[in-house]
Amino acid sequence: MEQRVFAGITIAILLLSSILLYFNDEGTEDEEYYMGSNGLVPVWERGNQPFNTTGSYSYTLVKGGYEITGPNSIFVDVDLPTDEGGCVISNDCEIHMGLWLPDVPNGTKIPVIADIGPYYDDGDVDALTPANRLGEFLIENFVPYGYAVAQVSVFGTGESNHCMDFMGTSEQLGIDHAVTWLGSQEWSNGNVGIIGKSYDGSTPWQAAMFGNPYLKTIIPISGLIGVHDLMWRNGSMEARGLAMHNGVYGSFGWDGDSDDWQTMCQGYIEGYANGPAAYLAGNEVNYAGNTYWSDRHFLERTLQNYNGSIYFIHGMQDWNVDPHMAFPTYNTLLDNGYEVKGLFGQWGHHYPDRPGDQNSMPSGEGAEAFPYSVRYDWAQDLLEWFDYYLNNGNLKPSLHVEMQDNLGGWRIEESWPTNDVELLKLPIGEGLTVTSGNGLIGSGTTLTLRSEIFENETRISGMPTFHVDVTIPPTQTSGHLFIELSIADGIHLGHGVMDLRYHAGGRDCAQPCLVIGTVNAKMQLFAMDVVVPAGSAIELTISQTDRDYIPSPVSSGTVTIGTNANSILSLPIIERSEDDLFMPPIWYDEEI
Repeated sequence: MEQRVFAGITIAILLLSSILLYFNDEGTEDEEYYMGSNGLVPVWERGNQPFNTTGSYSYTLVKGGYEITGPNSIFVDVDLPTDEGGCVISNDCEIHMGLWLPDVPNGTKIPVIADIGPYYDDGDVDALTPANRLGEFLIENFVPYGYAVAQVSVFGTGESNHCMDFMGTSEQLGIDHAVTWLGSQEWSNGNVGIIGKSYDGSTPWQAAMFGNPYLKTIIPISGLIGVHDLMWRNGSMEARGLAMHNGVYGSFGWDGDSDDWQTMCQGYIEGYANGPAAYLAGNEVNYAGNTYWSDRHFLERTLQNYNGSIYFIHGMQDWNVDPHMAFPTYNTLLDNGYEVKGLFGQWGHHYPDRPGDQNSMPSGEGAEAFPYSVRYDWAQDLLEWFDYYLNNGNLKPSLHVEMQDNLGGWRIEESWPTNDVELLKLPIGEGLTVTSGNGLIGSGTTLTLRSEIFENETRISGMPTFHVDVTIPPTQTSGHLFIELSIADGIHLGHGVMDLRYHAGGRDCAQPCLVIGTVNAKMQLFAMDVVVPAGSAIELTISQTDRDYIPSPVSSGTVTIGTNANSILSLPIIERSEDDLFMPPIWYDEEI
């Protein structure tokens, strides 16, 4: 017990020293002005703190005091049920991890941070080498503060055996066993947090489904709340939806050794049928006892079982894992009573603090927000989060949303979308005027609508809708629409997509799942937080499809847009001023 208290005091002193760096040598500043009620420097004051803004990623204000030991190579036994194939090569299935520990006094109990994913030894370094993706950042910043850091390979990747189950039940059980092992070791204080981006940002959701008592916090960065949830939107499929299991991640299990045949697991075989079946249907094809896609939906079971906190991070310009993984999920978590914080910047499929990644964003998709998008205070932010939720600290981080608009301005919101939205409705023929096209939408034909000039700067914040009359000819049984919102003759603002069988919106369609005649398609655009400058107009361009979305498999023929007042673009508008914005520590160097 005394050793644990000693460790806690050490961490508290290090945190306090980083806070005190803010004040001048004479100590004449008003401490209450610079510190929030929680005893931490508010995020809007961090721009005045001496952060290192020259590295390839962020660092804590003060380096921790413990030496780093490791890595240790760890294999964790996992018992799999027979319906998951059991363990057919040996008596045990094993999850492999590399583990780094702080050199703390004997008997000190320490918390654990884990990054769990498929990439160690598969397109990246092995699990015993600090990964430039995230592991190196975690090890350098947090092991010196008394945290263990684990890099964990999911089944079928790295040195973990069994088969690559692509976010299926076997993978989920392996992750849960890894959490239990990390939380139950003699050196562990029993508190485990999982952080990661993309696939590694989906494993935190997988872990949360079990309600594991050792899992105290998750930090999903551009992760999936479910596999089908990502790759289908209103019945419309991304091209990769056909073969993500078999064409991409299934190959991770093939490394030329005698265990390669294990890759042919149940989920891998099911993937051959379920990708094409979901494309044809547009939904999870859960009939006839098929559970391939529902097994890979994480949010619902997280809401049922998870008891920890959530630090939610997503790029608002992410075209790999679109922001519909984050919204309206963020407010759903709030409504279910979770302690949740959000960090949402105008970056793509990136970490919040990497200028070398964010500087390549194109105009209209993040370029205008750079370099203000780079969060060099992120490591310090994570330290404060981990100290409270994993290390039993008493300085509770502020639970709010930090949202960045497309021009680079950061502000604080209680939730997002916010509760003070007012809808600006622009019907065709009244608020919107046809500037090109005749209403026929097919291969190579488009319709462009333009608003009147906005006299004042206008902030669109949320998920706009476009409810539009569409007529499907009697020779077809569906159609497909892609819409793009932009500044007139200028930058991209947002987009939306729909298979017209799902014209009511959502993940279900009326049976039989076909549509003819005229329907009002209730399209919802992806989440956006954008500013329309005063003196500008906006354009809405309607086409059959764009980017990586595939037209409806039922019919990709021509449909007719009703250019009448029944077709309405609704924009969620909020009022904010320059006084609501703050400046984080900024990377100024012109060279990376």
